[in-house]
Amino acid sequence: MASCDVTVMGAGIFGLSCAWALVQRGAKVRVIDPFGPGAGASGGVVGALAPHVPDQWNPKKQFQLQALLMADRYWAAVTEAGGAPSSYARTGRIQPLADQAAVTLARQRGLNAVDLWQGQANWQVVPLADNRWGIGSATGLGVFDSLSARISPHRAVAALVATLRARGVAVVPDAPLQGQVIWATGYAGIKDLTAALGRSAGGGVKGQAAVLACDLRDQPQLFIETLHAIPHADGTVAIGSTSENQWDDDSKVDAQVEALIARARDLVPVLRDAPVVARWAGVRPKAKSRAPLLAAYPDRPGHFIANGGFKIGFGVAPMVGEVMADLVLEGRDTIPAGFGF
Repeated sequence: MASCDVTVMGAGIFGLSCAWALVQRGAKVRVIDPFGPGAGASGGVVGALAPHVPDQWNPKKQFQLQALLMADRYWAAVTEAGGAPSSYARTGRIQPLADQAAVTLARQRGLNAVDLWQGQANWQVVPLADNRWGIGSATGLGVFDSLSARISPHRAVAALVATLRARGVAVVPDAPLQGQVIWATGYAGIKDLTAALGRSAGGGVKGQAAVLACDLRDQPQLFIETLHAIPHADGTVAIGSTSENQWDDDSKVDAQVEALIARARDLVPVLRDAPVVARWAGVRPKAKSRAPLLAAYPDRPGHFIANGGFKIGFGVAPMVGEVMADLVLEGRDTIPAGFGF
């Protein structure tokens, strides 16, 4: 490509989603990542697209809701345009309820969801009997929400790369910056931004996760005592993840992932004898506000930031692409309050 309108720095989920939104609006785009697509946190294994609880509503929760509600159409269109599957499926989620106070709170949240989720998904208290996870609760009840979905992170990244390639956009390791620039460079970008600002823009949280061979591909995901267990379309279950604020090696797995595996086996009967097929570690970018950091880059005219998708990056990515395209191409700021500096 001889020239472009927008350079996207970073081929993780935010960078690729921005690039796809820009291309759909007719922009000439270049994507640069010296490490290749999905090399950072977007190369993880868990893939839980789960909503915030329907209470204490705020702009971040509304933004995520909009993204989750458009995810069916978004990922179907990505697969159609590029021919590569993302393994996205909206299969829902179950959460055991330990006591009557939790049941009462869950039922109130169900009433909230009727209004907040616009009638497009449910949050219900249901019996836990006969679920294929083999889990129960002291109350015999759990929450089922029909909004949660799963996605394979590496397949989603590959699907977006294929879609961009079909439009003539490749991910390249190096090239001159041209046009406007979106910096979607993850944890390293948060550190660079902190140095540029002279104050903290956030940081990173290391996570470790594992993949077990257990075929529950059509079942809801499970959230039990802070543990996520996500059945994927390839007959595996991803479990995760740790949250570590101190570490020695960004990508090294250690005893903490073994403890995670042991805990999953203890909590979830169907996983007790499931073989481990993969372990993963990486650092996830976390903006200071915990909301995604979507804004013009301070003191760099024509430069922008799309970063900080801690724990919700794949879930909010469809909306991140749209609002960044609004800002970069049209100068319209449709980004929620609290997502900037």
